[in-house]
Amino acid sequence: MPMLDSLTKINIDDPVEMIIKQIRNLISTGTINPGEKLPPERKLAEHLGVSRGQIREALRKLEFYGILKTLPQSGTVVTGIGIVALEGLITDILQIEENDFRSLVETRILLEKQGAYLAASRRTQDDIIILTNALSEYENKIIMGETAVEEDLLFHVKIAEASKNNVLKSLMMIITPDIINSFKKFKVCDDSKNLKTNAEHTDILNHIINKNPEKASKAMELHLNDLLNFSIKKNIT
Repeated sequence: MPMLDSLTKINIDDPVEMIIKQIRNLISTGTINPGEKLPPERKLAEHLGVSRGQIREALRKLEFYGILKTLPQSGTVVTGIGIVALEGLITDILQIEENDFRSLVETRILLEKQGAYLAASRRTQDDIIILTNALSEYENKIIMGETAVEEDLLFHVKIAEASKNNVLKSLMMIITPDIINSFKKFKVCDDSKNLKTNAEHTDILNHIINKNPEKASKAMELHLNDLLNFSIKKNIT
């Protein structure tokens, strides 16, 4: 109908994305600062008129990019790292080309093997709790049959944090957004591999818990081997 053809579809923003935008804006304007604690999920949900699940999802994504950090028994606080990501400067800083997926994979493997080694050497009891919770988030997503790319990578970022090497963690945070974009673009994640991935995550975590650096590093290498083979097979260079 002519009249319908003249109307423009109305796009309603995703509540989760709107929550993220508001919190990011408060951080970038200095209204809330690094180290400052956020209100409880219940109060945020009531104030914004959204569900606690939507608040939890928004906070999880902000934590994934290093903008927030959840401390056991303490709540969620703003962290200093991740502020660069707020401004969308990640790709500009590294000048990563769109088709350089294999380089990202190779760099990630180097970082993650060392991260797992150091995490197994330096992890604390709090780290074990955080890593176990991150793994549970991944498991919950695959049980529900949902895509778990961010939950997968969040588990890896938490290992980098447990390494107690801030430079390693920062480098992981720099390449992670580009890895996510590449994963989605090249459809790297296959739902049929979720159980295998979960078993490998569990193996890595067990070696970290048992403070076995060599086995943790080797388990990480084996875990990422399929990803490296994918990048080679697809000749994405």
